Amino acid sequence: MWNLPPGMSNEPFFSRSGDRFIPNPISRGPWDQTSLHGRVVIGLLGAEIERRHGDPDFMPARLTVDMYRLPDLSPAEVVTRVVREGRRIKVIDAEYLIDGKSMARATCQMLRRTRNPDGTVWSPPPWDAPSPGDIAPPTDPRSALGGMWEIRPISGAMGTLGPRRVWMREVRELVGGDLLTPFAEVAVGCDFASPFANAGDRGLAYINSDVTLYLHRLPVTRWVGYEVVNHQATDGVAIGECVLHDEQGPIGTATVTALAQTRGMTG
Repeated sequence: MWNLPPGMSNEPFFSRSGDRFIPNPISRGPWDQTSLHGRVVIGLLGAEIERRHGDPDFMPARLTVDMYRLPDLSPAEVVTRVVREGRRIKVIDAEYLIDGKSMARATCQMLRRTRNPDGTVWSPPPWDAPSPGDIAPPTDPRSALGGMWEIRPISGAMGTLGPRRVWMREVRELVGGDLLTPFAEVAVGCDFASPFANAGDRGLAYINSDVTLYLHRLPVTRWVGYEVVNHQATDGVAIGECVLHDEQGPIGTATVTALAQTRGMTG
């Protein structure tokens, strides 16, 4: 676990009240001011799976979250279920519930850590991005969505044509009083793959209905880098993908599916 960046003491996304989670106003999403940002739901599901079922001998290698309703700011609960608990693999399900109604669900696959086999397998080279400490913060406050995160642009920007790369760092706790773990840090941020990959020259017109986070290792530094490597769309259905990095190299990918969307539309 790690603390927030020095000097930062911001309102958390959720407060805890017994077994329930109370969203704070900063949790609001961009599509509807009465609903939550998808990333805080993803982060909470991932964090609760790790808190209740995590094991240092197992790597949380995949987190898939399906988001089929826009949850409002009502108190919520998270329920989890062990699907499989084997010697080398664990599979855990979780649901985000409001008044007993399911808003989103997650599946996390955890794999036992071991050693890499002998031999060499080709991998693409790490990116050659400057470190976040060498990049000046952006002057446009909209780039951080009202202080929801902190960013350091590398190349391109949301909606521009061409390669896009950025560093992002969390600036608040997910749940008040709970320190962010490395897994929770990347889980609450991975939804950023959708706007970063799917925004076009007329803005963001896709809303993602899921996210799948693949990790071969956890981040060891607070900054997580996003590099757009794919966007494709047909008949209003899009996919987007980002490769994820920390300051020591690549850590995994975040992939989303999305639907054509205008503000005010709901699922």
